[in-house]
Amino acid sequence: MLKKILIGLVAGVANGLFGAGGGTILVPSLQKFLKMKTHKSHATAIAVILPLTLLSIFFYRKTGGMDWAALLWISLGGTIGGFLGAKLLNRLSSKWLHRIFGLCMMAAAVRMVFS
Repeated sequence: MLKKILIGLVAGVANGLFGAGGGTILVPSLQKFLKMKTHKSHATAIAVILPLTLLSIFFYRKTGGMDWAALLWISLGGTIGGFLGAKLLNRLSSKWLHRIFGLCMMAAAVRMVFS
């Protein structure tokens, strides 16, 4: 249980600071430390993102740090994309899911280092 709480703590801090705790922290941690299978780790990370996001919205709302109009439109696109992604998740093999996730992580890392 302590491992799970620590993983959640690290993911929560990363989400609060960078908005990137779900996939970047949770998926690799669930697989490495909890020995969770690929599809289950992705699905679990997606489910954990909701409470992290709601908490972040609560705090950012207080500081005036959000663009509400952008939030609404992006949420609409994100909802549609989330539905499509969840359907696609079940069709991808673990091998391809690892490859695609790894490429996304590398692209994000390059973007963050050079921007």
